[in-house]
Amino acid sequence: MADLLIELLSEEIPAPMQAGAAANLRRLMTARLDAASLTYTSAEAFVTPHRLTLSVTGLPAKQPDRTEERKGPRTEAPPQAIEGFLKGAGLKSVKQAEVRETDKGTFYFAVRRIKGQTAAKVLPDLIGEAIRAMTWPKSMRWPGAANLRWVRPLHAVLAVYDGKKLRGALDLGDSLSIKFTDATPGHRFLAPKHQTVRGFADYRAKLKRAKVLLDATERRAEIAIQAKKIAGRAKLAVKDDPALLDEVTGLVEWPVVLMGRIDQEFMDLPPEVLTTSMRAHQKYLTLTRRDGKLANRFLVVANMVTRDKGKMIVAGNERVLRARLADARFFWDQDRKKTLESRREKLKDIIFHKKLGTLDAKMDRVEKLAVGIAEHIPGTNEDHVRSAARLAKADLVTGMVGEFPELQGVMGRYYALHDGEHAEVAQAIAEHYSPMGPSDACPSAPVSVAVALADKIDTLVGFWAIDEKPTGSKDPYALRRAALGVIRLILENKLRLPLRQVFAWANGLLVNAPLEDRAQEDEVVSGLLDFFADRLKVALKDKGVRHDLIAAVFAVGGEDDLVRLLKRVEALEAFLRSGDGANLLVAYQRATNIVRIEEKKDGMSYGDGRFEIGPPMLLEERTLAVDIVEADENAQELLKQEGFTGAMAALAELRQPVDDFFDKFTVNCDDPELRAKRLRLLALFGVTLGKVADFSKIEG
Repeated sequence: MADLLIELLSEEIPAPMQAGAAANLRRLMTARLDAASLTYTSAEAFVTPHRLTLSVTGLPAKQPDRTEERKGPRTEAPPQAIEGFLKGAGLKSVKQAEVRETDKGTFYFAVRRIKGQTAAKVLPDLIGEAIRAMTWPKSMRWPGAANLRWVRPLHAVLAVYDGKKLRGALDLGDSLSIKFTDATPGHRFLAPKHQTVRGFADYRAKLKRAKVLLDATERRAEIAIQAKKIAGRAKLAVKDDPALLDEVTGLVEWPVVLMGRIDQEFMDLPPEVLTTSMRAHQKYLTLTRRDGKLANRFLVVANMVTRDKGKMIVAGNERVLRARLADARFFWDQDRKKTLESRREKLKDIIFHKKLGTLDAKMDRVEKLAVGIAEHIPGTNEDHVRSAARLAKADLVTGMVGEFPELQGVMGRYYALHDGEHAEVAQAIAEHYSPMGPSDACPSAPVSVAVALADKIDTLVGFWAIDEKPTGSKDPYALRRAALGVIRLILENKLRLPLRQVFAWANGLLVNAPLEDRAQEDEVVSGLLDFFADRLKVALKDKGVRHDLIAAVFAVGGEDDLVRLLKRVEALEAFLRSGDGANLLVAYQRATNIVRIEEKKDGMSYGDGRFEIGPPMLLEERTLAVDIVEADENAQELLKQEGFTGAMAALAELRQPVDDFFDKFTVNCDDPELRAKRLRLLALFGVTLGKVADFSKIEG
């Protein structure tokens, strides 16, 4: 057994693309090894800013021999057919073909025994195929590389098998290629000299001596250790930011953490401004004091060891940050000279969507919708809702948000407080975009919830009305995220919000939008409810709620209160876990299957509601019919009172009578009238259960 080492050396790979590229290289190469019958023990991919590496262990010296068979014509077939078969199979005469008896007659077979090639001969082509099959979110084609698109110019391909360089090259087109090599450079500034390697262990060790940490996990841990140590010396703490730590890990091959200082004159800026300036643009790690407040220090992760121990690097980064914060200071001072209310007029110049009007028109709709939603949120001040909705997007036309878009909402809060707005209004402006994702905090303040719901629902209804729905993996307007946000706001705040009514209302507010053609209200509302049913399954998946039970309750129709729906789902789940529930589900499936089969055979419906209790039914059948009607009445009354557990218990009363019916009676009896009565009875049983949940959608 032997090992394979591949390294693709290029210009800098953007940090967000690195992990995906490593996984892609591993997937593409192992798929080709499998197809070539080259088994392996393990395959591990690594990535740095300049190199993609794949280590494959346990490869055989050669492919196994294999046999290919090709079935030909019958032995008594016309000579022309036999000659055509022989020619196609590369045989000179029928003596080279095998004759076999099959259950369909005697046939000629061409059997070709193919000797396996050595791995060293096969691998170069497989490597080239895998590299050319690589895809990137963004790629380029540079001069001379007509056959290859890559994220950045590719400089070298290292390919070592069994301790030796593979013979081969990567074809770039136009008679250009990159020959395989067995040497790689170290850190481009600290140790640029090429070193010959004989395998992965040798390669990894030599890279480390040449100031390159190959493993991203190791680099990340090293950055965290250095950062904690340096911060500790200054009696500070590193602000937890896993995403930023991942990103800076992808920017360096040899991390060196250094501490810089923030000029005191900028420390009175909002902490979010300081953090965003450092994080989004400079990739600095933020430090906090013991009291949790922002410290006037930052950490920069350099990719360089210098004789002055990083003093020049720190000075350069301090200078850049000073200029960035000076801009922020200017915007902060200028923005506060005008109120948010005075900025609303500029929203008329911003198009939300060409078919849905301006951002100002959208916020007019949101204001009206938020006030209506507020009626369903206890303790909500409607005046504060109006003010918050009116001002929620005004900070988009401030200088600070223009420079730092990440601060939209956040800056609106600061400016609202400066203008003397109520704290509830300012908080709602900051929170109305939330929740942005599953890890984002969900607003709970009544005004914030009302405005956040109205903003998201207006967006969803608007795009549904103009038929701009998500398709497949494409969701350019983040409508799936908006729907999940609405679901979280409702469920986590336990709001009794009638979605059907709210969607219809939001659709009606679109009357002044520049729409040439718009979907009908029923189409918009029903389509959105179906969409929410799917999103609800996603939202509740992590909580262990079964998706089929959600579908079963949604399918009943008329249920648009998500809190009540979830209660029904929980009651249904508990019911099905009981013996009565499980057995009743089996009886339902048996009954509906019988009815469906007979309806298809008879060309008619037995669940049309024309069932009547009476002859020629036997006493036991009449008793079952009465039990079904009573269970239906009891369950419906309990459903109105939201006694979902009780409604399930009412249905459970049918378990024994239905079992007895199947034990005692034959549905498809000889008497046509009695047969029809029994089929209608089973259909009635199915319809009754269907009013509580669509049991046909329940799995198992």
